[in-house]
Amino acid sequence: MTATPTKTTVSRPAPPTPKPAGGARKRRGSKQSLAVWMFLLPAAVLGLYFKFIPMFEGVRLSLFKVQPFLGDVFVGFENYAKVIGDQRFMEALGHTVFLGVTQTLGALLVGFVLALLLEGQARSLWFLRTAIFLPVVTALAVVGEIWRILYFPTADGPLNSILGWLGLGPLQFLNGTDTALWSIAVVGIWSGAPYNMVIILAGLTGVDRSLYESAGVDGATVWQRLRYITLPALRPSLVIVLTLAAIRSLRSFTEVYVLTGGGPAGSTEVWMTRMYSLGFQRNDIGVASAAAVLLLVVTLLLTVGTQYLAKRKADR
Repeated sequence: MTATPTKTTVSRPAPPTPKPAGGARKRRGSKQSLAVWMFLLPAAVLGLYFKFIPMFEGVRLSLFKVQPFLGDVFVGFENYAKVIGDQRFMEALGHTVFLGVTQTLGALLVGFVLALLLEGQARSLWFLRTAIFLPVVTALAVVGEIWRILYFPTADGPLNSILGWLGLGPLQFLNGTDTALWSIAVVGIWSGAPYNMVIILAGLTGVDRSLYESAGVDGATVWQRLRYITLPALRPSLVIVLTLAAIRSLRSFTEVYVLTGGGPAGSTEVWMTRMYSLGFQRNDIGVASAAAVLLLVVTLLLTVGTQYLAKRKADR
């Protein structure tokens, strides 16, 4: 029997895939960029028409004495001088800063505590998180009406009834010049804390769990784990929370308008309600526009300053 000679196959290298020419790659990239811009175009047009054009119109009106049907008169920065020299605007600024500080810090603290308590994967926690988040998706006007009922100043009001069980009250809440601003701050904290809770919960998912185990082995206390592990890991989330909460507090309007309308005796008037009364009740559009521009500038400076300080802190 003669052995059949076996054929040895020699693997040949695959022919190189022809690369597209430089011109073809450029055309493909241009088509992709065009597709991206086509998707963005509707949102860009809507944003331009409903946001940026009114914004620039507001800046223009702030330099004029607006007289409907009579023609606007250019007054330069006179409207800005009126805003800065207006005593009621300065009092409104103080109330706005007070609400900004109390609501920002209060909502941050409450949101942080809620996030720590409700962190986990259990179904019951999911239900609680959803229930607590409800104030965020509820219209602020509705929230204001609910709290106006809770703050009913008589002894049989919901909150005064609870205080009565403790031997306190009844308090006037929204009717007292000393308590009205604090009462509005509580509403702001109640409605803003769940939003902060969600952001902080998202930040907690990025914390390395092995660090907690190592700290437990080393005998670290709960406070030490919170201070040296949790808070540094949450720094980016806390910067976002602080920035958004501060901007939201500076723009407080609906809850103040629904709860007190700026009263009693102007004790709760904030920057936005003062702008509203000038622009839509006294028809002083020029001064109201100047106040809006000043608020925009302060908001931009606050946002940029916060981001700069956070970046500088992270680079250290």
